[in-house]
Amino acid sequence: MDQVGEDKNIRLIALDMDGTLLNEKQEISQENIKAITEAQEKGVHVVLSTGRALASCRELSKSLNLSSYLVTVNGSEVYDEKGRLIQRNRIDNEHIRMMHELSKKYKTRIWAVTTEKVWYEGFPEDIEAHEWLKFGFDTEDDETRNIILDTLKKTEALEVSNSSPTNIEVNALGINKAKALKHVCERLGIQIKEMMAVGDSLNDIAMITEAGVGVAMGNAQDAVKEAADWVTGTNTEHGVAQAIRHWVLKKG
Repeated sequence: MDQVGEDKNIRLIALDMDGTLLNEKQEISQENIKAITEAQEKGVHVVLSTGRALASCRELSKSLNLSSYLVTVNGSEVYDEKGRLIQRNRIDNEHIRMMHELSKKYKTRIWAVTTEKVWYEGFPEDIEAHEWLKFGFDTEDDETRNIILDTLKKTEALEVSNSSPTNIEVNALGINKAKALKHVCERLGIQIKEMMAVGDSLNDIAMITEAGVGVAMGNAQDAVKEAADWVTGTNTEHGVAQAIRHWVLKKG
């Protein structure tokens, strides 16, 4: 964890959702809503930067009255302030096929995101008929997870992270939240060092380390806390609001 000055001028806040903005009930607390509203009233852009697909975060974004960009599927898709798709990055079908076979071999739970839906059960036989954005494995068995991780890391065309300690998330190589947020900052005329990023999992590390202020949740994985400049409260303690009040609103 590095030390950063308290005089940072934050013009954009990037927020992970699960384990960060959302509490254990998958809800946004009133404390978080109030802090986000105050930040927007100050002219700060608030961008949801999530591993979720658009369909499962669009309504939450609307509920916050967000008027800025939206980064989804770990950066595989970026939407502008009018909800228009401005960037999409796909995984090759051959890699999806390989990962699906890997999941069957080791009997893990899976999910995968295409441009039209999130697949959990009933994986499509015709992989070629879809455009793939992300593939995920989930298993409580550490040995199985490590074997899969070793296999994936030998495939140089994949970006490997996680959104919880038991899962593995895979995007196309070089695709992550930081890269997507750099694109957003360029479009808005904001420097990446004028961004505060808040998250809890490995898929948040890239944006946390690139940001001017990188914030780890109190419930974050250890590697995320080590990469961050500052550790806030947990997602059940309104940690997002705490970070916004401290770094953006300068209220403690």
